[in-house]
Amino acid sequence: MKFKFLAFGLVLLFSISSYSQKVEAPKFGKGLLNIMGKDSTWSMKFALRMQFLGTATWDRSDNDDFINPEQNFLIRRSRFKFDGFAYSPKLRYKFELGLSNRDLSGASEFTNNAPRYILDAVVMWNFYENFELWVGQTKLPGNIERVISSGNLQQVDRSLLNSRFTIDRDMGIQLRHYFNLTDKFLVREKFAISQGEGRNVTTGNLGGHQYTSRIELLPFGKFKGKGDYKGVDLNREKTPKLMLAATYDINANAVKTRSNQGSYMTNDTGFYETNINTTFVDAMFKYNGFSFMGEYAHRTAKDPVATNSDNSATGDIVLIGSALNLQSGYLFRNNLEVSGRYTSLDYDNITLTNDRKQYTLGLSKYIVGHKLKVQTDLSYLTIDNGTDELMYRLQMEVHF
Repeated sequence: MKFKFLAFGLVLLFSISSYSQKVEAPKFGKGLLNIMGKDSTWSMKFALRMQFLGTATWDRSDNDDFINPEQNFLIRRSRFKFDGFAYSPKLRYKFELGLSNRDLSGASEFTNNAPRYILDAVVMWNFYENFELWVGQTKLPGNIERVISSGNLQQVDRSLLNSRFTIDRDMGIQLRHYFNLTDKFLVREKFAISQGEGRNVTTGNLGGHQYTSRIELLPFGKFKGKGDYKGVDLNREKTPKLMLAATYDINANAVKTRSNQGSYMTNDTGFYETNINTTFVDAMFKYNGFSFMGEYAHRTAKDPVATNSDNSATGDIVLIGSALNLQSGYLFRNNLEVSGRYTSLDYDNITLTNDRKQYTLGLSKYIVGHKLKVQTDLSYLTIDNGTDELMYRLQMEVHF
């Protein structure tokens, strides 16, 4: 495996060296290498990004002291990114590899017990007017916080709502379309049919299929620089911009505890299957340095408690319930931003999981936008069983 990475690195270095005299190096944050085919029938942008994260946590004791300190330092994300077009600008592609331990985690017998290197491998074909067909593995059109790139987040990382209720990436097809109701009012529709077990599954479809529909309403027109899918109002919108959206997802005969995420549910006959429905309602608002993002998630299941053929419980339970995430921030003229976040998780009693609330105060310095930034936040987590936690994080993002 090390030989493969060495060979890849040598080929990449040779390619960059070969083009160094022909192609001017892009500006920082615009990719390491931008190539256009001699006949203009293809293009490729190659970029590298890294996140370095330090975390410290403390538990709260019965007398309100903070005890049991723990620290953790890691490369949170390290990725290679490729995108461009093939044959025609109407046929775009995106390919992204994850190399950090967190990116590769989750290997199982259903992924050939191999590291899950591939994050995105998708082609996007604008085949007619405002219609676009996506084929491959990429993020489903789910909650807004998940679809925002981890490199464009307002705080160190995504909320607890996302970690417990998101539908993340999957393999399948998507149809996307947009139209204008008025000169400014924009409507976007997104539909997806996917395998339903998450990314990099190699053993074929294990349960049913997953069906996702999303609609987005932008009454005041487009955000600058696709700001509706970026944290922070770095573009300092001169007029108010708003996106209201809703997603409904059906995972028929799902075999995982969190729709296409979580652990597999098995019983004495093989896999336990049940229908899981997930709903998201979210909003993004930006104006003159101020930003607000709100999300609501709700998940149900037809038969959430996994059972054997004799109706005895296996111990696996679908994580059903609801969550709310509210997040806001203000960007000062020196590109220093103060942000706050409130997240609550309310699980159904059948899940045997404690409800929790988290309060987060964030501080970010954007040196070169999201491409070079330092972020820190302090979070207080309250859990219904009384085991509260204080967490401090510090992270640096470098994105060439």
